[in-house]
Amino acid sequence: MPRGELCLFALNASRPYGERVAAALGLTLARHEEREFEDGEHKARPLDNVRGRDVYVIHSLYGEPGMSANDKLIRLLFFIGALKDASAARVTAVCPYLAYSRKDRRTKPRDPVGSRYVAQLFEALGTDRVLTLDVHNLAAYQNAFRIPAEHLEARGLFVAWFASRLRDEAVVVVSPDAGGVKRADAFRDSLAHALGRPVASAFMEKRRSEGVVSGEAVVGEVRGKTAIIIDDLVSSGTTLARAAAACKTLGAKRVFAAASHGVFAGAAAEVLADPALEKLLVTDAIPPFRLPSQMLGHRVEVLESAPLFAEAIRRLHSDGSLVELLQD
Repeated sequence: MPRGELCLFALNASRPYGERVAAALGLTLARHEEREFEDGEHKARPLDNVRGRDVYVIHSLYGEPGMSANDKLIRLLFFIGALKDASAARVTAVCPYLAYSRKDRRTKPRDPVGSRYVAQLFEALGTDRVLTLDVHNLAAYQNAFRIPAEHLEARGLFVAWFASRLRDEAVVVVSPDAGGVKRADAFRDSLAHALGRPVASAFMEKRRSEGVVSGEAVVGEVRGKTAIIIDDLVSSGTTLARAAAACKTLGAKRVFAAASHGVFAGAAAEVLADPALEKLLVTDAIPPFRLPSQMLGHRVEVLESAPLFAEAIRRLHSDGSLVELLQD
């Protein structure tokens, strides 16, 4: 049974996304207030009554001009605290992009583990559940939290797009590094099922030292096939461009790519303009505000994930299964 009436908020920086989720649920966003103070401090409070209600707060934690990921994180945490103080029965943080999830282990002595510290902050404010999309390392994400840490996958969105366009082509799914093989294999299995025929697999070697990425070898056969490079995130685009160039050099007919989160930092626009890559798919969990508009719809296609989050919220509110949603 539902745990109190559903109440959906979206903080101001994520309001357009929140409105799309609300529309998919047939709801109106609940009212809240955000105020800025001259010294840089702020406050946020619900204006609607949340006592005894099942509350979901949408806030995607990517950095953008005028508001860093740190700013967004502290605003979300403080708002969750205000909701708990206002006697909300349950509060779920809905973060289509979750900051610091890439920093999930120590790679050097005395390294911080940012993903665990973020989890502890959510827990300290009384958050009951966290919901996000395609974290970098699912096991690390789940182990960092002592509250339910739910995740959604963009795999179904990507499979639907490719299956309708590559019906008659020989396809190989490529992981840009060995660490992403499990993610690529899950996508390959789903795509093969949608196409009704086998899909090949391959992966690239990748070495990173002091921020420099190297390694050009591809394990698997790509010659004569349409290659689809699968990753969770595109930042500078260098890893993706390196994989696309290697696939073309080895005889791939066409090269596509798909990644759930498009950060597009630094010179990503120039890097992704390489003709080796025909098209990149990303979701709207991070808006592609760093890319020139002429790339959108041409080199970069943005798929809508709000309906996916709306369905997840609907199921969580009624104690339904997200496992079934991931298998749909």
